[in-house]
Amino acid sequence: MNPFVQPAHEIVWLEHQSAASQHKLGLVPAMGGSVAAWQLQRDGFAPFDLFRAWDGADYPGDPLRIVRASYPLAPWSNRISGGGFVVAEDGDKFHAITPNAAGMPYPIHGDAWQQPWQVTQQDAAALDMRLESKHFNGNPHHYRAAQSFKLLDAGMAQSLTVTHLGEAPLPYGLGLHPWLPRNEQTTLQAKVGGVWLSHSDCLPKEHTTDFLPSWDLNTGISAAGSLIDNCLTGWDGTARVTWPDQELKLTLSQSTVGAEVSTHSVSPNYLLIFRKATGDHFCLESVSHPIDAFHLPNQPGLQLLQKGESLTLAVSWRFDGGAALNAETDLTLFPASGQSTRSTRP
Repeated sequence: MNPFVQPAHEIVWLEHQSAASQHKLGLVPAMGGSVAAWQLQRDGFAPFDLFRAWDGADYPGDPLRIVRASYPLAPWSNRISGGGFVVAEDGDKFHAITPNAAGMPYPIHGDAWQQPWQVTQQDAAALDMRLESKHFNGNPHHYRAAQSFKLLDAGMAQSLTVTHLGEAPLPYGLGLHPWLPRNEQTTLQAKVGGVWLSHSDCLPKEHTTDFLPSWDLNTGISAAGSLIDNCLTGWDGTARVTWPDQELKLTLSQSTVGAEVSTHSVSPNYLLIFRKATGDHFCLESVSHPIDAFHLPNQPGLQLLQKGESLTLAVSWRFDGGAALNAETDLTLFPASGQSTRSTRP
């Protein structure tokens, strides 16, 4: 981050130090519950931004222009076409949703990232924040969202939870949208089974298990290259970014939480990659459902919530192959959020 720029919103910093490294996480609750920076300092290496650092600017009315490090996706991920969606369990009622970002023909990424959050608990290396959203921008969802962050010796654990507060049931989805640095040496690897191909407007066209060589995460791909803005399916819940020039690896792991924590838990299956053809960053998004799932058969990955029911997405990040992070031993990280069966649907 630029130390000479006064940020538009207050940054809350968490820090954790171990024998060989120190890392700190900057959070901006007032700006959509976003991450401002995640910075690592190791013995013998220059400081390194694990996530793209916020430049300190805000652009009211143009939220996609904001250079965030990461932000939460709720109560859905990515795009919704058709001006809204139908809920069969509520008499085929149509719920309208309007576009929410300049230049985008479809509403995108939910609305939690466009509202201020409130810190509910904090210590030196952990923070919880909360949002209550009621029909924001005319959207049908009324929900409470919670995020938890905890820095550990070799990384970070985080969770995102939504609880439905409306009277009628509604489908929900979740995601996390981090931006990671890249150069020509940076690689990305994950075990996946298929991919949703897209039309020119990024809406899904067809699902395939045949990968272009430069798209096959199973064998590893460059984080720099031609455009990928697609949802991978059959993901086993682990993805690894490698920066050879930094002698550094960062592993994303998605886990589930128990019923004592949440009514429903997002199982690993969908991983969205946004690799722009230009620029020095890319996105690695753990999501609950494919793009425009509201209009795909059986609404894959979406979870219908009754009033009072919750849905949680829980992940951990581990750098340098240090001690494994085990979300099951840190259930206190994940507020009010359970049941899950592995989905293999496209």
